[in-house]
Amino acid sequence: MNEPATAPAVAAMEGHGAYNRMSRVQASGLAPALPLLERAAAAVALAPAPDAIVIADYGASQGHNSLAPMAAAIRMLRQRVGAARAISIVHTDRPDNDFATLFQTLLGDPDSYLPGDPAVFPSAIGRSFYEQILPPASTSLGWSSWAVQWLSQVPAPIPDHIQVSFSRDSAARAAFAARAAEDWQTFLLQRSRELRPGGRLLVMTMAADSSGDMGYRPLVEAMYAALMDLVAEGFVHRDEARRMAIPTVGRSREEFTAPFGASDSFNGLSIEHLELFQGQDQIWAEYERGGDAAAFGASWANFPRASVIPTLAADLDGGSADPRVPEFFARMVAGIATRMAAAPQPMHIPLAKMLIAKEGG
Repeated sequence: MNEPATAPAVAAMEGHGAYNRMSRVQASGLAPALPLLERAAAAVALAPAPDAIVIADYGASQGHNSLAPMAAAIRMLRQRVGAARAISIVHTDRPDNDFATLFQTLLGDPDSYLPGDPAVFPSAIGRSFYEQILPPASTSLGWSSWAVQWLSQVPAPIPDHIQVSFSRDSAARAAFAARAAEDWQTFLLQRSRELRPGGRLLVMTMAADSSGDMGYRPLVEAMYAALMDLVAEGFVHRDEARRMAIPTVGRSREEFTAPFGASDSFNGLSIEHLELFQGQDQIWAEYERGGDAAAFGASWANFPRASVIPTLAADLDGGSADPRVPEFFARMVAGIATRMAAAPQPMHIPLAKMLIAKEGG
């Protein structure tokens, strides 16, 4: 989850492996995109031997949700080039990402792509994906999941909510829409510079459905209500709450395709596949099997705990070092869990998977 080095940190994450432990919703959303990634790996133009084949993982977080995609891409490439060819996996994320956990995951997770393949070489770069990260025309295959929904910065306060999709303030909605459009173009521009001619980029991210709904309404309303409780109790000051905003968007099909225009091309990139689909709600499926409302609430409270709640906590007067941060986490999680457990319901999870090709090769 990234933003430029020049912007305030808006997508801070809980460290010590918290994201790996609490990203079940994100993990379940990856599966529908893996066949498309394998298709891309089968088609990409490769660097000439003996140069390493470069795969970039944009927005790697703490690594667990990168294991299956990278393993799938490596398997397909091995069918093309054999076992001896060097493959370089470059995991990228913000400079303040928990890279220590990422490397521990690569070394110790039973699902890691490393064991048994000595010709795979992982590395990491702490830089925003709204900048150029890798050398020009160096990357054969790019992957990004659950990342480009995060904006480079909060473009405006949201006076009546913490998520702009649920705000009635037209100025806030316009500011977020403009920032989302600019950030998407910037992301594509930087990837067009890094991809080799004939390279491919697979993006899996939050989306907005045909009615403009980005989903997650019960969860976001529970988050906002929990925050307002803390304001009413005097634990969070009202001016602090006014600063708190979740800088994420769900883009529509039209917003994804806008940079490509009538020519279906943007800076040498073209769309090979774009599909909006409904993400799997494993938390609801587990509730239907067992009927445990408390577990349902706790599972959904964990979804924002590792990324969204740290982002909100950064707007306390003392920032991420504010002495109230641990209690802020605990009370927000408890408030969300209680509300979600009180009225279990399935979650609307609009997602998009998009395969983008660099011309040439």
